[in-house]
Amino acid sequence: MSIFSRLTDIVNSNINALVASAEDPAKLIRLIIQEMEDTLVEVRSQAVRTIAERKELERRIATLRREEDEWTRKAELALTRDREDLARGALQAANHRERARVELESQLAVIADGLAQQGEDIAKLQAKLADAKARERSLASRRDTAVARIKLREKIHDEKLGDAFFRFEQAERALDRMEGRVESYDLGRPPSLEEEIAKLEDPSVEDALARMKARLGNKPAIGETKSDETGRD
Repeated sequence: MSIFSRLTDIVNSNINALVASAEDPAKLIRLIIQEMEDTLVEVRSQAVRTIAERKELERRIATLRREEDEWTRKAELALTRDREDLARGALQAANHRERARVELESQLAVIADGLAQQGEDIAKLQAKLADAKARERSLASRRDTAVARIKLREKIHDEKLGDAFFRFEQAERALDRMEGRVESYDLGRPPSLEEEIAKLEDPSVEDALARMKARLGNKPAIGETKSDETGRD
């Protein structure tokens, strides 16, 4: 069974339990990540055992190949000494090692294919795990933003805050009434001596009036023409 088939079964069963209990998405993603991390640890442990088995098979194959070569050499030596019986026995021993080696090489090929598949599965699982963690971070950021916005909205629509602003408005209206009362005392009252003198001491208005008279003095009055001015001369 592929590790993804097993992982899917585990995750789906837990997802169904979470959905049934109406858990929030953050816990759901955390569960998926935890299952993927646990599966990755398990698959790596299994890969370590498989690699150890492969190395053992490779050692046994190498040993059988050396023994096979040695028995073949002995068979040739026996033939050179006219000992066909010994050569036959040596060849039988060499053939026995060869058959055992071929069988182990078949097992080694299966293990190599399995390791290659495990490597691909681990790479895919790591990519999916990285994607899940990125989504978890994004979800956490969105959740924090939403919580902050909720708190801000609660402050904005808080009745206490509205009541405080209402009291501010009441205070401003009361102050307006007080200032209105002060101004009402001055309505219809002739200026005091101090106020009249203050106006005389303010040269800005008098200076502006003098400049305006000087400017208008160089211009003909409304309705007059230059010819009228000449005739008068």
